[in-house]
Amino acid sequence: MTTKEKVFNLLTQSKKQVISGEKLAVECNVSRAAIWKAVKSLRNEGFLIEGSTNGGYIFCGEMDVLNETTVKKFLISEYPKLKTSSVECFQTIDSTNTYAKKLLAENIASTLNKKIIVAESQTKGRGRLGRFFCSPEKTGIYLSIIYVPEYAMEGKNIDPAKITAFSAVAACRVIKKLYNVEPKIKWINDIYLNQKKIAGILTEGITNFETGCIEACVIGIGINIQHNEKSFPEDVAKIAGSIIGKENNSEQKKVSRAKFAAEIAGEILSIFDEKKENIMKEYKAASFLIGSIVNVYSLIGDDTSVYKAKVLEIDDNAGLVVELSNGTKKTLNSGEVTLHSN
Repeated sequence: MTTKEKVFNLLTQSKKQVISGEKLAVECNVSRAAIWKAVKSLRNEGFLIEGSTNGGYIFCGEMDVLNETTVKKFLISEYPKLKTSSVECFQTIDSTNTYAKKLLAENIASTLNKKIIVAESQTKGRGRLGRFFCSPEKTGIYLSIIYVPEYAMEGKNIDPAKITAFSAVAACRVIKKLYNVEPKIKWINDIYLNQKKIAGILTEGITNFETGCIEACVIGIGINIQHNEKSFPEDVAKIAGSIIGKENNSEQKKVSRAKFAAEIAGEILSIFDEKKENIMKEYKAASFLIGSIVNVYSLIGDDTSVYKAKVLEIDDNAGLVVELSNGTKKTLNSGEVTLHSN
């Protein structure tokens, strides 16, 4: 634990009581100058800390900012088993997934297991098939998780579809818990609320060329919490929504973005320890496509390859089972579907 983290914990645990710089120095086993430097760093991150080296310090609260200290605090509070997870935060980044993949290319995958990367905004956020994912600042959270399951370390393959499905269930749980709303899932990687897309998940695998197996995966998720009229381009605004709506909506519950990011990451990393059958039941129950007529794009981006089908169910491997117009049943394990409009 760094000096800054130790100081943060001591100040927040003091319950708004003044704690002297000398006591902080003794508790942290550092100089008072190091304490002053740690306090200055915390203030720069948005924490409201009053006082001085000679007069002592008092923690007065925090603004709604994303930083390693607060995300880690909330993560450990709700998911103590993840206390060794590394957290890295950025004010802006090109893409959290791109950064995570870069780290995996430069390091042994197992050393990065359960690392969490969070950003306030992305300049080159990506969705499926390299599509641009709009990621404006102060409106949502954008994070990536590096996940290296034990079975992958043993040379067994990872199924990205299941990872995506499980992550969607985890995200829905947290959104429901913190905001008291009922999000729905559109196969396979989108989360909707009030018929608008509020989140997207992109799971990317890292292949070990010696074994031919996927040895690690990066789970990226972008969630729109609130928005204003200028948050999204016109074409995106037609389909995009957010959890609490417009930024001046005072009637909706507000949640610290650091807490939200921590619980999303924590729930995703924890859900993989649960029984697969139970998770898939939740996934199926949250899906709004079952029974619907959809357009299936067998070649994504090629409108001439589209055909109409009825969604029958989602199988236990997260495959979408559809019925074609001639009565033939087919299971989709990849591709894209949209609701068919008459």
